[in-house]
Amino acid sequence: MTELRKNGFTFKRFFIAHDKSPMKVTTDSCLLGAWSPITANTQKVLDIGSGCGIIALMLAQRLEHHESHIDAIDIDSNAALQCQENINQATFKNITARCIDINQYRLNQAPYYDLIVSNPPYFESAVECRNKQRQQARYTENLNHTQLITTAKRLLKPNGYFCVVLPYHLSDKFSQLCLQHDWHLVQQMQIKYTDNKPASLSLLCFSLQTVEICTKQSLTMRDSENRYTHDFRLLLGDFYLFQK
Repeated sequence: MTELRKNGFTFKRFFIAHDKSPMKVTTDSCLLGAWSPITANTQKVLDIGSGCGIIALMLAQRLEHHESHIDAIDIDSNAALQCQENINQATFKNITARCIDINQYRLNQAPYYDLIVSNPPYFESAVECRNKQRQQARYTENLNHTQLITTAKRLLKPNGYFCVVLPYHLSDKFSQLCLQHDWHLVQQMQIKYTDNKPASLSLLCFSLQTVEICTKQSLTMRDSENRYTHDFRLLLGDFYLFQK
């Protein structure tokens, strides 16, 4: 049995320490890392607001047989440092962690990435967090959704994909904002915790290419006996250490 280490999350093939990062490993990020579409053309990947590096490392595992490179960007220096430490401990070396404001990243350069992913801040400024770093990670003051959308458009190749995970109640508003900036919704997955609860999350994939049909799916995480469902196990099966 795999020993579970403290101060982080143990996956099948790597460990994510998150004690220094303002945002910890979340199911939201794990779902996005496992779900984001990868094609034969996926070579350059950008993770915006990478935190401790969970999405970047999941994508690195999925891309280990591709000629690829992943840039993991975070404005918080502690998060970027921990991301790099997690990368150094993993077997996947095709990732670079960078501490930089994404609004200032690769300015005046040609579109570069085939896939851009983000688990973005989504709270409007309200009550301040006790910790400035956590406030930065959770609230949209330093990266609002318009900035995220326009930055992704600036950095993504014309045939690339832009993927985010958001609370379900924000997904329609975000999609409409994307449409105003020439993005088209290609895929969407609604996530429920259990069947008798409303959807709590949305995984969204956008393209700058016009699409005729958006593929819509749904996934329930746990069954009536609070066990992970078959669909959830199938999606996260390459990463999670599910108990038998």
